[in-house]
Amino acid sequence: MQKIREDYKKIENIGDVLLNTSNPLKKRFRALFTLKNIGGPYAIEFISKGFSDSSALLKHECAYCLGQMKDPLAIPKLISVLEDLHQEPIVRHEAAEALAAIGDQICLPILNKYIHDSSKEVSQTCEIAVQKFSNSIPSNNAPQNPYKSEDPAPPLPANSYKSIEDLENIFLDSSVPLYQRYQALFTLRNLGTKEAAIAIAKGLECGSPLFRHEVAFVLGQMQNAATVEQLTKVLQNVEEHEMVRHECAEALGAIATEKCMEALITYLVDDKRVVRESCEVAVDMCEYENSVEFQYANALLET
Repeated sequence: MQKIREDYKKIENIGDVLLNTSNPLKKRFRALFTLKNIGGPYAIEFISKGFSDSSALLKHECAYCLGQMKDPLAIPKLISVLEDLHQEPIVRHEAAEALAAIGDQICLPILNKYIHDSSKEVSQTCEIAVQKFSNSIPSNNAPQNPYKSEDPAPPLPANSYKSIEDLENIFLDSSVPLYQRYQALFTLRNLGTKEAAIAIAKGLECGSPLFRHEVAFVLGQMQNAATVEQLTKVLQNVEEHEMVRHECAEALGAIATEKCMEALITYLVDDKRVVRESCEVAVDMCEYENSVEFQYANALLET
């Protein structure tokens, strides 16, 4: 019992950092991802409290973390967020994606219910999620995911394409079902090459905001500097959907070159809150990626 109390107190202290609106957003994000990595019911309890915040970005990340934790204990909260029409579409979309990531069949009826939601971002997410449930048998000959993330769709089987060009053709073809285009996207990502990253970056110029946002997310995972110019161009486009610009900002933060930092600093005062907050968090990511602390940690992993 004493150990349980001590564990709760430790998580409570981190949770307090997350929920304290006077803390800088970057500090709250670090607390959020610390809770994600700890896992368990207490971490879920505090992450769930984050949905009462005024920041759509923070709530979006709370939903993302709950999905990646893959703990069914988070399902009731995620369902309530998806059903709450007062929540921003970017938050509801992420809640739907998180339910699919957890993968419990109990989530299927609620995802089916919102396939025709008035928000296209939410409806498309639910459509893809439902298809993921019906295609849940893993392929033994698909390229492995080196990023260990739970994705909206699995990669294509290796015997279904011959080249990066084949995958690019599927990925960029608007007549192909969105779920299959996602599969081609994650197959390209898993290849991990510069050529694959450049092919993916072409997706920033086509498809729905949901599609383009997923493209930017994947480019952030790949961290290939060859895509900085394309990501920066989208961030600079104030006519672009804020959901896409926010994800481009975070991708630039993950790539963390000097040019990335320059672009992000420019948009720390953007008119869109979710964009400027994403830039704030991304600048912190840049600083960390280039810190002695991070490089030392990487050196330890490589030994």
